[in-house]
Amino acid sequence: MRVRLQAIVLTLVAALVFGLGIPLALSVAASVQLDLFLDRLTDTSRFASLAQRPLVENRPDLIEDELRRYTEVYEVPVAIVDQDGEAVARGPGETAGIDLKDPVIASHLQQALAGRRSEPGPLLMPWTTEPLVLAEPILIDGEVRGAVITASSTGKARTELLWWWLLIAAGAVLAFGLALLVAVPVVRWILRPVRRLDDATGELVAAVVSGREVKRVGETGGPPELRRLERSFDRMAASVDEALSAQRAFVADASHQLRNPLTALKIRLGNLDGHVDDDLAAADLEAAVVDARRLNQILDELLSLARAEASGGELVPVGLDEMVGARVADWTVVGAARDISLVTSGLGGGLRVLTPARGLEVVLDALLDNALKFTEPGTEVWVDVTTADGKVDIAVRDHGPGLRDDELERAADRFWRSTAHQNVPGSGLGLAIVTEILARSDGSLRLGSPEGGGLEVTVTLPVASP
Repeated sequence: MRVRLQAIVLTLVAALVFGLGIPLALSVAASVQLDLFLDRLTDTSRFASLAQRPLVENRPDLIEDELRRYTEVYEVPVAIVDQDGEAVARGPGETAGIDLKDPVIASHLQQALAGRRSEPGPLLMPWTTEPLVLAEPILIDGEVRGAVITASSTGKARTELLWWWLLIAAGAVLAFGLALLVAVPVVRWILRPVRRLDDATGELVAAVVSGREVKRVGETGGPPELRRLERSFDRMAASVDEALSAQRAFVADASHQLRNPLTALKIRLGNLDGHVDDDLAAADLEAAVVDARRLNQILDELLSLARAEASGGELVPVGLDEMVGARVADWTVVGAARDISLVTSGLGGGLRVLTPARGLEVVLDALLDNALKFTEPGTEVWVDVTTADGKVDIAVRDHGPGLRDDELERAADRFWRSTAHQNVPGSGLGLAIVTEILARSDGSLRLGSPEGGGLEVTVTLPVASP
């Protein structure tokens, strides 16, 4: 954005410099040309007045000395012609630097013999090489009896014009350089709050995800409008921080406070076992015990979720082979009781991954618990570990009913459960806890439906540096 804004400012400055410089250069060219034209027109008109008597008396010698001195002093050739276009008197030499047969000179001469006076002509430019040709009619008693023609070199005027243009160009470059020196700090001053807000937005997301305190932006200078935006952002960040802190505190406190009465309720329900004789009452007692266990599981997972949300951003390296091997070994006992085998592949690389403390353990427990709950007896649960581009993929695949494509997107939502799995014990918080831990580990979660049925859940974690 800084580059684009500077480009816009410099483009406007360049347009202003060119918009003023070009008309000024053309105005200077017109002024230099006009000065030269008026100077030569005055001399040409003077010779037209002096040539009247020589033409009437047919004595060109009366003006030849004047023409010679003028040519020697100003280096401007002059010729006097009669009304037939024939040369009557010239400066020194036969040609005197004027070729009456030249198309340009002949054209000016015809206009003068027709009684028309010379005009400035095209605008003088530094690269113009043609001489300034002026022709003035010689009038005697209102009748055109001849003409005076001069052919002036424009070299001196063009040199003067070139120096003027170089001066204007130097001024334009200087103005552009000053504008550049001013524009760069001004643009930085304008964009400093924007850049700080951009950084603060990223820090806000990271702080919200990791549970850290949200840093304030403060006023970092810049335009008043952006300073007000910084203050508004700080108020918004403070509100978000307070709301999330209150939410996490409520979940943790509520879950913790409910554990004591729930434990007492389970004890009392256990004490009633054997003291209820009626079959219907016994069935209700058994259902109440099941509900109490399920409620206890939900509270445990809520506490795990609250701890995951409140955990800091400190990541620790964990041995991948040791942790995956230990968790698979522990869950193999549960699988054996359900006639389910756990198969691992891809271990032995000796890699370590970065997760919060006990984060990988909680992730593996949640994935293996779900896989064993939903897979069919007599099948296998596969745990496959692959490494690529500094990342580790841990895929857990079961052979259960799986999920529909529209359900895969919602599987990690809190308390969400498929309508086809309502009879399976669970709270719908397992994958939500996994998502929170992965968010703090710079990891990701993917769910897919592999060929042959079932569900495959893949977590990606960064590899710890050696």
